[in-house]
Amino acid sequence: MDRTGSQVTEGGPPEPGAPPETAWVEVVTPGRFAGQTVIVTGAASGIGRATATRVAREGGRVVAVDVSAERLEALVTELGEAVVPVVADITNDDDVARVVAAAEGRVHALANVAGIMDDFAPVAEVSDAMWDRVLAVNLTGPFRLMRAVIPGMVAAGGGTIVNVTSEAGLRGGAAGTAYTASKHALIGLTRSAATMYGPDGVRTNAVAPGGVATGMAIPGVNAAGMARLHPVHATAPAPAQPEALAASIAFLLSADSVNLNGAILPSDGGWSAS
Repeated sequence: MDRTGSQVTEGGPPEPGAPPETAWVEVVTPGRFAGQTVIVTGAASGIGRATATRVAREGGRVVAVDVSAERLEALVTELGEAVVPVVADITNDDDVARVVAAAEGRVHALANVAGIMDDFAPVAEVSDAMWDRVLAVNLTGPFRLMRAVIPGMVAAGGGTIVNVTSEAGLRGGAAGTAYTASKHALIGLTRSAATMYGPDGVRTNAVAPGGVATGMAIPGVNAAGMARLHPVHATAPAPAQPEALAASIAFLLSADSVNLNGAILPSDGGWSAS
């Protein structure tokens, strides 16, 4: 069992004739990231932790980036030497340089997972502080990491980047103004990089989650914004587990997604289809 209680099958689906599973069964692909170094931001909790864990179990070396030293230490305790922990603020260029240096050479893949929520405020009620902080973490941080790793990927002949956007990057009614703007912009960043660097072998895609049971902190709730958004939220599927998002991210990070570049994968339980 993995740490969420879901059954983990190493290398393939259940044997023929096995009793049907009522819960999702995570299928780990041994060796899929063997010999590869993958940077994962937000790696100490939620989707980032699930992604770092998945990549490590599939043979990769993970440069795990987070602002929490304590939670990174717990990740290292669980996964061992497959993880290189880096306590860093991705909005700071000096910290970004330390992240890249920790890779000690080639970066094969980058998963920009780290992100923060807003308070669901509509545009007329968004503070400068909220706007600046959300855009810094959700957009400028991924941009700075991409700017730092892409030259090396181009020089090496290729690489993969996955940005975690959101259902809020696909519609206007999933979150507040600052978060929605940041996630729409991240999709633009993804598609621009895919166009510019695809011919150099660097593929850039994004995953757009719906609700995910991560426990992400919400810095208060704007009453007017939440009242307007509540009918939209009521149509959303049940929250997914972080490991379900890690499966989508790992697929896009790997060579299995060889024919995808500039794709935005709505890993949202079908919410965007309604």
